[in-house]
This record gives sequence, C-alpha cells and structure tokens, in this order.
Amino acid sequence: MPEAYTAPLHRKLKSRHIKMIAIGGIIGPGLFVGSSNALHIAGPAGILISFCLVGIIVFFVMQSLGELATVIPVTGSFTDYAARFVDESLSFALGWAYWYLWVTVLANEYNAISLVVMYWTDVVPQWGWILIFWAFFMGLSLAGILVYGEIEFWLSLIKVISITIFFIVAIFISSGVIGPQKIGFKYWDDPGAFADSINGVANTFVIAGTLYAGTEMVGITAGEADNPAKAVPRAIRQVFWRILIFYVGTMFFIGILIPHNDDRLLSAESKTAQSPFTIALSDAGLGAGASLINAVIVIAVISAGNSSMYVSSRTVLYMARNGKAPKLLGRVNKAGVPWVALLFSNLCACIAFLSVSKAAGAVYEALITLSGVATFIVWGTIELVHIRFRKGLQAQGQSVDDLPFKALWYPYGAYAALAANVFLIFFQGYTAFLNPFSATSFVISYILLPVFVILLVGYKLWNKTKWVNLAEMDIWTGRREGLGPVHDEPLPKKKGVFRKVKRIAVG
Repeated sequence: MPEAYTAPLHRKLKSRHIKMIAIGGIIGPGLFVGSSNALHIAGPAGILISFCLVGIIVFFVMQSLGELATVIPVTGSFTDYAARFVDESLSFALGWAYWYLWVTVLANEYNAISLVVMYWTDVVPQWGWILIFWAFFMGLSLAGILVYGEIEFWLSLIKVISITIFFIVAIFISSGVIGPQKIGFKYWDDPGAFADSINGVANTFVIAGTLYAGTEMVGITAGEADNPAKAVPRAIRQVFWRILIFYVGTMFFIGILIPHNDDRLLSAESKTAQSPFTIALSDAGLGAGASLINAVIVIAVISAGNSSMYVSSRTVLYMARNGKAPKLLGRVNKAGVPWVALLFSNLCACIAFLSVSKAAGAVYEALITLSGVATFIVWGTIELVHIRFRKGLQAQGQSVDDLPFKALWYPYGAYAALAANVFLIFFQGYTAFLNPFSATSFVISYILLPVFVILLVGYKLWNKTKWVNLAEMDIWTGRREGLGPVHDEPLPKKKGVFRKVKRIAVG
C-alpha cells in the first residue's frame, strides 16, 4: 500500500493538549529521581547554579523554536528546518542525534521505573518490570495521537498538582511545623552548599540538560495540532515561569531538606534509589506521603515514556520519508499511527536491560550523560536554524512583523544561547581531564561529538549536498492558511490570584 508511506499524520491535538504537553515535557521522572544524583554531585547551591543557567538557555531555545514552529508547523520540526535552512547533511545528523536522545531517555525511563517500583517490592526482578512496562508503552503508543494527547493532559495535571503540594509541605517541614526538627538552611552549612566546588557544578550541567530535555517537544507536536498559531505561542510564553517554579523551585527545596552526602541519594555505587521527595517526606515522618510520591513518580515515568515513544517515532518517521532512514520506518496505519517507527524505537530502548547486570546507578549516570550531550547539540542546532531562518527572511524581502510569533530579544538571545550550548558541549566533560585522567568519563562525555561529525560529513560527501542559499531558502512549505500575528485573547476582567497562578502553571 503506497499510501501507507505517504499518508499524513492526523492533526487532532487541541490547544489544551499542547499546553499540558509543554508542562509534561518539563516535569519528567528525572525531576523526581535524577535530581537526587544532581544533589549528590553538586550540593544544594551547585544544583541551583547549574539549573538556573541551563534554564536561561532553555528559555531562549524555546523562543527560537516557538517562532519557527508557529509559522511552519510540521512534524519534522527543527530536523526539517535544518534541511531547508542550512544543509541536508545537518538534518541527517541532527535527526539521528535527536532520535538517539529520546531512545536513550526512553531506556532511562525503563531503568527509573524499575528502581522506583522496587521501593515497594522486589518480588519481580528488575528485568521483569522493564519488560512489563515495555509492553505497556508499546500498546499505549499504538492507540493514536488523540489518546496520547488526552493521557498526557491528565498525567501532566497530576504532576503539577503533586509538585505544588510538595512545595507547601516542604515549607512546613523546613520550618519545623512538620517533622521532628526545624531544618532551615543547616545543610547548607554542614555538609556544605557545594559537594565538589566548580567540578560538581560542571558535572550537573549535563544532568540539567537531560532533565530539561522535552521542552522542545512543542515543536514536534505543532505538526499534529489543529491550531498551532494559537496553541504554540501560549505554551512557549509560559516556559520561563514553569522552569522557575517547577525546576529551580524543586532544586531549592530538596537542597534544604536533604544533605548532599545522604547515602540514600542515587550515585554510581547504588543498587537501588530513592527519590529526594521520598527521602524528605520519610524523614519528616510522612511515610504514607513517601509512598504517594513514588506513585506520582510512576505516573511521571508513564508520561515521559509515552512522550519518548511519540517524539522518537515522529522523528524517525520524518527521516524515513525524506530518504534519511529506511523507507519501512515511514509506514503508518489507517489511524495515522507510525507503528513501524514506534516498534523500532522501542526495540532500541531495550538497552535498558543493561542495568540488570550492572550497578543501576552506574548505568543511569552513563545514560544521563550521553543523552545530555545530545540535548546540547540539538539545542545549539535549533538556534543555528533560527538564525538562518531570519537571514533568509531578510534576503527574500520578508518582514519579521508578519510572523505569528517573534522570538524575544532576537538576535542577542539566539546568539548567546548558541554560544552557551557550544560551550557546554565541551565544558560538561572537562572533569575527565583532571588528575588522574579518566578514560571512561572522557568517552562517555565526548563520544557523541565525533559520531555527529561523521554522520554530517559522511552524508554530505556521499550525497554531495550544498549549503542552502539564502535567496533560495524554502520558507513557505508547511505554512497553514490564516497565519498572521498572534494576539492573545483578553483575560477576564476578574483576575484573582488563583487565576494568575493557573495561567502560569497550565497556560
């Protein structure tokens, strides 16, 4: 059936789906579990510094992507933009790097959920839990885009409510209202605000990059949105506040409630792991709350696994339909579900089974580092693509004022974020060069760089691709009719505190 390889994906995602998917992309299981490793490595002040700095980068990346995804809402998103605005070879390398990122994240979710579920019971071995959730995610992903949107909407809402409640409880615990003692900032003094000075901060940059990965998911969902001109800008505009509240807020509270040298935090030597949320509530005598948090983590993993399957399959689908991946991966069924791409991505995520024979923490750290470097490569490329798009508009005499959504503080934000991502790609692994030199850390930190270059140069030489000329740049394909400057609908006149908080939290 030739139409199976050319049929478009269904555009059924509503505005409320896009908004909550943007939140769900930020609040993943890494926030609940991976944050413990970050605290262990950098200390409370260290994680605040790294997550704030990377959060600023994310803000500008999302501004750039928002401008592109609103005017040209296609499923290939920035992978498609790279081919049209820069070079086909960049699109090839970026597409596979982004697909790898999400397959790694998916494997990470399998490893995370097996660790968390074993908090309750170890009757089922770790590999058994991985297999169970592998089948569960596969079945969920085959249900279609509307089911994905609805599930992500409600799961994201649960995550938002849960973190908000934790913030309130954390204030009571720190002040001594709940728990055996008043904590305040005593752990900032002993064992200290930093776990390993600047080295710890550097090592958590890559963790922050991985935990923030998913914010750019809005660009992918725009291709299956019914009204991207309305949904995407509203989701993008709230990113800064969501980063500030959910991530920086979480790092602040776990940093004051738990000492960074607590043995229960996930590290390379650990066989099992507890979430810092769970540790904080358990220490305060809220055992039931700790179990509830673990249930929320399972929900977060289901949400993140659902999203990982979605993004990885859509990315490889675009690649297959544009001659950058095997044609078979571009097949969809009558419901518009890319089932072959889904199966392929989920099979590759079986690298999660490596954790069965090694210390879970060591595998977790390796997966985090590899996917984190890929994140910086993707974000840096998004900025490059955006800069090229603006230059193309100028070369073809198009006015920026006609764009539905314009990136804030362009060009300064775009160039600064591009430079910052390039810097972090190399800086995040510098501790491997400290005495003594660690060959293992060096390979984990930098192996993706030569692979990315080989993919780019190899494809360019083999296909003899050329750098896109600004005057010939395709800035029109994929635009939908009726796209003009976006003006938010006026807020109701009665603007209470609850309404303002709701708008920031859920758009």
